[in-house]
Amino acid sequence: EQKQWYQRRVRDYITNNLRVAIMAATIIEEQRQCHEELERLQDALVAEKLHKTNSHREHINSEHRAYLLYDRLQNCTEKLLLNYEDKDGIRKREIEQIGGPNEFQEFYNRLRKIKDYHKKHTNEIAAPMVMEFLELKNLRENPDENEEMVEFTDEEGYGKYLDLHECYDQFVNLKHATKIEYLTYLTSFDRLFEFPKDKKLNTDYRKYLVGLQDYLMGFLHRINPLMNFDAETEKILEDFEEKWATGTFPGWARDPTSAMKAGNVLDLAPFDSPEELASLGLDRLKTALQALNLKCGGTLVERAVRLYATKGRDINELDPSAYAKNKKSRDEGQKQKEVAQLEAFIYHYTELLSEQRTSTRENVERRQARTADEVDDDDVDDVDDNDDDDEELVPYNPKNLPLGWDGKPIPYWLYKLHGLNLYFNCEICGNFKYRGPKAFQRHFAEWRHAHGMRCLGIPNTAHFANVTLIEDARALWEKIKAEKNKDKFQKETEEEFEDSHGNVVSRKVYNDLKRQGLL
Repeated sequence: EQKQWYQRRVRDYITNNLRVAIMAATIIEEQRQCHEELERLQDALVAEKLHKTNSHREHINSEHRAYLLYDRLQNCTEKLLLNYEDKDGIRKREIEQIGGPNEFQEFYNRLRKIKDYHKKHTNEIAAPMVMEFLELKNLRENPDENEEMVEFTDEEGYGKYLDLHECYDQFVNLKHATKIEYLTYLTSFDRLFEFPKDKKLNTDYRKYLVGLQDYLMGFLHRINPLMNFDAETEKILEDFEEKWATGTFPGWARDPTSAMKAGNVLDLAPFDSPEELASLGLDRLKTALQALNLKCGGTLVERAVRLYATKGRDINELDPSAYAKNKKSRDEGQKQKEVAQLEAFIYHYTELLSEQRTSTRENVERRQARTADEVDDDDVDDVDDNDDDDEELVPYNPKNLPLGWDGKPIPYWLYKLHGLNLYFNCEICGNFKYRGPKAFQRHFAEWRHAHGMRCLGIPNTAHFANVTLIEDARALWEKIKAEKNKDKFQKETEEEFEDSHGNVVSRKVYNDLKRQGLL
């Protein structure tokens, strides 16, 4: 649709240029035209990027014009490269004809073809290429107020806000999803790690993730068409593979006790040879192998050798042939990885759209706070006035007060009452500044602070309320861990042993006496 719009503007000029190229019918002339077009496209791109836009709509349109120019520049470059490669030898033969012994005859033959063409098309006017770019310059310097180079819904406000109503409907219809309001959903739709892991493999949840990812990526492309999505995708996948391999991806952390649920893991430290393991019997070796998801068949000696081979080694370093063939488990693992990959894309796109997300939530709050009469008044104003006219009318606001639901600055006494003249800095949120104590207190439960705590490896619990410095958060986390370690059972000091005379001693004393032969 974007290309059709652009071609509508310049169709006549492009058609004329093509007719000139057909009339010339020479590879050399085509190459000259491509070089001229490349230079003009580069100049137009630079002028487009340096042009200062006056409104959000103009900025979006300017980005899309630059995107179309860049796309055309790439096509022209590819065409020029094919001509220079000259795989069919046409360019070489043409140069030989021009520079050969009959160069004058060749010149007059081409001149005769040009005259014959103009005799057949006496009223044909060939516009130079400069006219097309003058038209583009005129569009840039005198933009149309109602011009729409890309389609947005009314809710999106031409790229200002997100329209997640369709995704919200899919979410509330999920079987195990919590029924929440749309405003709450805008705050928490990227908290996918809170969804139960065992409920993520159904078809409805996957469709919801695909729909949400497609919308976020499409919205990003509409507001920032020059973004290199291939590089972003490669970056997302690389980061995902690294976290998935280490088991640290949010919401999909590996459970250290999962292997023990399948069977009893055997401690191999006391055993020095497979023969000692064989003394445990077939059944005990089988359960130990099943706990590690290894093959559990074979004779007693084969099982003992297979189990002893895992001593002192990471389970991932073993030969793949030693694992049990569980096709269902592998398929389920692949499905989990695919779902987690979709979540990785959503996390990244949501982070890129953080500004639009915040604006969307503020816009929804402002609209929900209006009375019925105010809604009716707004509907009448929408019929009479254009959105573009509202963008151009800047209200008088010398104190830079926040705007209310009606787009006008709020009263100064209300501004002071809510403490909006105070700014609170949070180092954990990347030194983000929050305006007013209410927004500052609310941010501790929002996504930005939770993401910062997650990057520090610290859970975002009530212990860390009002903590904004990274150093303080880490110190408090170390203190909490130290207190938890004190409550843990200490084997060396708390485990008790009894000798043959009934004397009760600690584990450490018992081991010391045993090594010295004093028991």
